[in-house]
Amino acid sequence: MKMKGTIVAVCISEQKGTAKENVGKGCLVTDHGLAGDAHGGKWHRQVSLLAAERVEEFRQRGAAVADGAFGENLLVSGIDFPRLPIGARLHSGDIVLEITQIGKECHSHCAIFHQIGDCIMPREGVFAKVICGGAIGIGDVLYVE
Repeated sequence: MKMKGTIVAVCISEQKGTAKENVGKGCLVTDHGLAGDAHGGKWHRQVSLLAAERVEEFRQRGAAVADGAFGENLLVSGIDFPRLPIGARLHSGDIVLEITQIGKECHSHCAIFHQIGDCIMPREGVFAKVICGGAIGIGDVLYVE
């Protein structure tokens, strides 16, 4: 059986350096990213993904963090992203994403780090390229190839 997860938030920010906001649904654009998100473009980190379970664990430690607070585009329940290898593909309908990077070094501690003393995106988040785009929204199932 394939590993699968469920989209629980679709988040964008119109400008880099600002928190992402859960918009509920969006359009993944082939070789670009999530339409309307400032981080889209022709590079290897077009879409960021984070496990909803890791965010909930973080909230249990006292952090009042909204969906998108870690800079994730897609918050997904049911997939342990850091365990996936580079090159793994994720599918939802016609959509295909390819994992290109696990984690990301934070060059300056974010507001969440200052509040809690930790941030999960550098070790728990993953980045992907959009191989084949399409509509994505809360409740959609994401399968790991």
